[in-house]
Amino acid sequence: MTVIAPSPSHIDLVKLEPIFETYKNVARGSLIPVLQAAQDAYGYLPTLALETIAERMNAPISQIYGVVTFYAQFRLVPRGKHVIRACQGTACHVRNSSTILETLKSTLGVTAGGTTADLQFTLETVACIGACSLAPVMMVDNDAHGRLRPDRVPEILDQYRS
Repeated sequence: MTVIAPSPSHIDLVKLEPIFETYKNVARGSLIPVLQAAQDAYGYLPTLALETIAERMNAPISQIYGVVTFYAQFRLVPRGKHVIRACQGTACHVRNSSTILETLKSTLGVTAGGTTADLQFTLETVACIGACSLAPVMMVDNDAHGRLRPDRVPEILDQYRS
């Protein structure tokens, strides 16, 4: 299950004011820095924040969403406390990384790109982690876990649960 953005009543728009103050005299070309700063403030880009940015920058919301969905750096949903990167590179693929990914998806109850409902984990796939000798491999935050087997996945995840 993918977490959706919280309802507007949970968004503190006061966080946007210093951002607008910083970019108040800057041309419309400041949209990306404004979005980056807003994402830094919230951890992602809530819908109400995007609507407020569109209004304050006198830009159509469709333009704002176009930019946000074009660039991979922007997130429309919160990320989990821990980010899991499951390698899908060639070395991992030939060593059955697909079974590791399926185990992660079923254990966490999310699809690739999703965040658990408790905001503990975000699952991402990557083309290569650069630890091919450990294939199949995944990273949880900055920790590499290699030579994985599906039965080891739950115990590894338990190390990161709070």
